[in-house]
Amino acid sequence: MSIYKYTENFPGHEIYGLASQLRRAAVSAPANIAEGFRRHGKQDKKRFLNVSQGSLKECRYYLILAQDLSYGNSLGLIRGLEEISKLLDAYMRSIRDHS
Repeated sequence: MSIYKYTENFPGHEIYGLASQLRRAAVSAPANIAEGFRRHGKQDKKRFLNVSQGSLKECRYYLILAQDLSYGNSLGLIRGLEEISKLLDAYMRSIRDHS
């Protein structure tokens, strides 16, 4: 996972701070998509996908913070998150419109 590779070079004092938070949010996003995928109720499915969107926004913030702290260039990762977020929005719209 790109986030794990990116955080490998963070300062040691960030291992339980920013690195941990970023990794947790990065894992949460696809985990909630997966959990929501198997839900049958439209509202229940949308709730998990919404949590996933929140995790993506959280990742975006942490990547901006890491860039501001000079821990590495995160612009490519941010672009990737934005693309994933757009795809997730489209999936959520299709659930709303076709269920």
